[in-house]
Amino acid sequence: MIGAALRKNLRLWINEAVASGARRLKACEVVGITLRCFQRWREDDIDRRSTRVQAPKNALSEVEVQAILTIVNDPEYAHLPPSQIVPALADKDIYLGSDSTFYRVLRHHKQLTHRRLERPGSKRALPLALTARGPNQVASWDITYLPSAIRGQYWYLYAVLDLYSRKIVAWQVFAAESGEHASALMRDYVAREGISPNQLTLHSDNGAVMKGSSLHATLETLGVAKSHSRPSVSDDNAFIESFFKTLKYRPENPVTPFATLKEARDFADKLMTWYNSEHRHSGISFVTPNQRHSGADLAILAQRADVYERARAKNPRRWSGKTRNWKHKTEVHLNPHRVEQVRI
Repeated sequence: MIGAALRKNLRLWINEAVASGARRLKACEVVGITLRCFQRWREDDIDRRSTRVQAPKNALSEVEVQAILTIVNDPEYAHLPPSQIVPALADKDIYLGSDSTFYRVLRHHKQLTHRRLERPGSKRALPLALTARGPNQVASWDITYLPSAIRGQYWYLYAVLDLYSRKIVAWQVFAAESGEHASALMRDYVAREGISPNQLTLHSDNGAVMKGSSLHATLETLGVAKSHSRPSVSDDNAFIESFFKTLKYRPENPVTPFATLKEARDFADKLMTWYNSEHRHSGISFVTPNQRHSGADLAILAQRADVYERARAKNPRRWSGKTRNWKHKTEVHLNPHRVEQVRI
C-alpha cells in the first residue's frame, strides 16, 4: 500500500517528467503505478482501490459498541427489535445510535436473530419441480366451494387436472370435505385411466383432506407419489387454481346457488364436458384438453401450420416475418426452480 508521503513524491516526480516532455502513461509505468491510479490521486488525494481498507471517520468506538450490546441484551429490551428499542431509549433521553446502527452492530456480533418471545417462523423448502411429458404422469387436484341455497352451507367440488393435457380427469361434488370421498375419487381415477404403480405424481395444497391419513394410505396402495405446495402459497398449485377461476367466472354458465346436491353435480358435469371437449386451451396451443390427452393434437397442429404456410405462399406480403407458431408443446412444468432459487 502506498503511503501518503510516497504518494505525494510520486505525484511530484510524474508531474516534473510530464513538464519535461514525457508521456504521463510512460511515467506512471516507470514508477510502477497505473495511469488510472495517478488520476485518482489527482482528484482528491485519496487511494480508492478496492484493496484499501479505510476506517470511517464516524465509526463507533469500542465503548459505544459495548453500550449498544449491553442495552440490546438487557432483559428489558432483549425481546425487542432495534426499531422498538431506539424510540424507547429516546423517551428516556438516551441516544446511542440509529436503528441501522443497532442492526449493524447486532449483525457484526452475530446477534441479528429472532428476538421475540413467540416461536420463530420456519423456512419452507421449495416444492418438487415436476415435469409432465405425457398424460397421466403429473396431476394436480383441489377442492372448491359451490354455493347452496342455504346460507352458510356449501357443496364441495373435487377436481383432478392432468398437468400435460389440462384435462379434468376426475371430478365429483359432495356435501362435505372428507378423506374417504377423496380416496374414492382417486381409486376411480387410477382405475379408469389405467395408471400403473409409480407412474403418477399427485400435487395438492396443504388442506386437511390432502394431508389426511385416509388419502395417504390410499395413494400408498395405488403407488401414487405425493407432492404438496408450501403453506399459504397458491402459486405452487397454479394450474388447478386457474381452472377454478375459469369455472367461477364463465359468463355463459355462471355459478349460482344450488338447491340440491344433484343440481350441483349436473352443473359440474355440464361444465366438465364443455371444458374438456369444447374449450380450446391457450396453454396447449388452443386445442381442447381431450384432443391433447388422446394425442390428436399432433395432427391438428400440423394441419394448422400447413394452412398458415399455404396462406403465406399465396400472399407473402401479409407476413413480415414467420407465421404463427403451432408447434406441439412437449413438456409442461409445475413449480420449476428458477436460477435465483437454487442455492449452490
